[in-house]
Amino acid sequence: MTRVGFQLQVRPELLDEYLARHSPVRPEMLAEIAASGRRNYSLFLGAGGTLFGYYETDDDTAAQAYLAASPVAARWEAEMSRFFLGLDGRPDQAAAPLTEVFHLEDQLAAVGERTTPVIDNESSAS
Repeated sequence: MTRVGFQLQVRPELLDEYLARHSPVRPEMLAEIAASGRRNYSLFLGAGGTLFGYYETDDDTAAQAYLAASPVAARWEAEMSRFFLGLDGRPDQAAAPLTEVFHLEDQLAAVGERTTPVIDNESSAS
């Protein structure tokens, strides 16, 4: 499984419209994202229109190729491209990728620690 983070810059004057377009996203676009193999997909909006996206996939190259060939995704991305600053191409293909520098579960596994909390019923019973 691959975790993918990316960043885009939403035009500040279009923030309200951008948010409205995602509340909710069209069902056919949601279906295409899922069909591409992307899951646990989230977008986070920061100050000044900085947008951070995250998703997980088993094969990011295949997911990107699926969406690049999708007429549904092409229409959505064509409509959405005007919302972003400094973007050359479709948002789903041209977003600036981010390098993962920390993942708790990976580091715990590397040192042989448990990834789920241990509940001590003895001490919590008092």
